[in-house]
Amino acid sequence: MDAGRTAGDVTPSAGTPAGPSGPMVEGLIGGVFGGVEVEARELGLRGGHGWVYRHVSLHAAPGTLTVVTGQAGSGRTSLLLTLAGRMKPTEGTLTVGGLATPHRIRQIAALGLFTEVNPFDDALTVREHLQERLRPHGFLWRRRHPDAGRSALAHAGLAPDELPHGDRTPTRELTRDQAVRLGVTLALLDQPGLLLVDDADTGIPAGRRRELWDILRRLADQGLTVVAACTDAEEATGAATTLLPLPVPAPPPPPSPPVAADDTGVARGDEAEEGERR
Repeated sequence: MDAGRTAGDVTPSAGTPAGPSGPMVEGLIGGVFGGVEVEARELGLRGGHGWVYRHVSLHAAPGTLTVVTGQAGSGRTSLLLTLAGRMKPTEGTLTVGGLATPHRIRQIAALGLFTEVNPFDDALTVREHLQERLRPHGFLWRRRHPDAGRSALAHAGLAPDELPHGDRTPTRELTRDQAVRLGVTLALLDQPGLLLVDDADTGIPAGRRRELWDILRRLADQGLTVVAACTDAEEATGAATTLLPLPVPAPPPPPSPPVAADDTGVARGDEAEEGERR
């Protein structure tokens, strides 16, 4: 599929994301997820050592899977955090579900497992992580949706009976593949319109990587907007709606050498020119 084209070219955009009792809960229980439209134009993020990424544009409609690819240093993680409203771009424009400020975007975008941003508490079990994520919804919501946790696990392809101690397995005992799926599970419990998954191919065996891409594709097929990042796009190609390769930004130019000055403090043109030639 061409990197510049998405299914969003023919898919209508979504409106306001669903609330706790809307399509997202229906999606968790078996219906259709309420995805949102993502529109980025010429995004760039500059850090202390130069540009992290620059000139990034993308359009992701509900029901699409956008796969961001690139080697270490290409800014994959930072781009996903920007799309989630966790980082503010230096240049360009971004709207997610019609919202343009990072604070508002954070309300409708959810992160899977980002190792350096939202690591698991290794002392907690899978069940305890689910309970912690569900607690803010309140008692009445949890009572109306008693199967939300179990359904989110199923959507993420994480079967508790395949874990060493079922849902009482501490997260430190999870494989990388299981950890990524738990991250997706917890993100789904936030009822997002946009799901972001980082390092989807890191530390996961080939067969399990293919299964993970299939899981993300199914979530997109049910209406969710999904953006995932990886190093090698080959296995993701069949599942992706759009492939977005990121080049490694060029390093900043070295500082200019000092120019000799005469007694008045004015640089002598002939010496400066000779220095440039050297």
